[in-house]
Amino acid sequence: MNGGNSDMTLAFELEALKQLRNPDSVFTDARQWTEYVGVISDKPTYVVTNFTRKHRIRQDFFSGPRTREESLNNIKAQFDSDRHVFVGTTDEDETLAEETDWEYVGVEAAAQAADWQLSLEEATTEVEDDGHDDWP
Repeated sequence: MNGGNSDMTLAFELEALKQLRNPDSVFTDARQWTEYVGVISDKPTYVVTNFTRKHRIRQDFFSGPRTREESLNNIKAQFDSDRHVFVGTTDEDETLAEETDWEYVGVEAAAQAADWQLSLEEATTEVEDDGHDDWP
């Protein structure tokens, strides 16, 4: 992934980002060789916001209250780059990338290519708190 091409937009599926040991370091590293980097998810906006705040991630875009397909299409239209790369975890993610004309890279392959460490723990499903105490 680290080919020196800075004219790239890089989108992480939230679940892919959760599989990386140090998501904040991943974003810092990616900023060295991408133009734009952010997170998309079909989860509510506050779930993505809570994760990125917790890990001190500053993203250039996020999915907001729309489908992942709408997000990728909107990002591609808004952020003009030579390459648009989507890092995901599932066959569904790969299909989504193909349907929206993004390059797909699985999180394991991305981690290996960019020398990022995967989390030692399995990605866990977080229970969403209905209290919303930590909403923006």
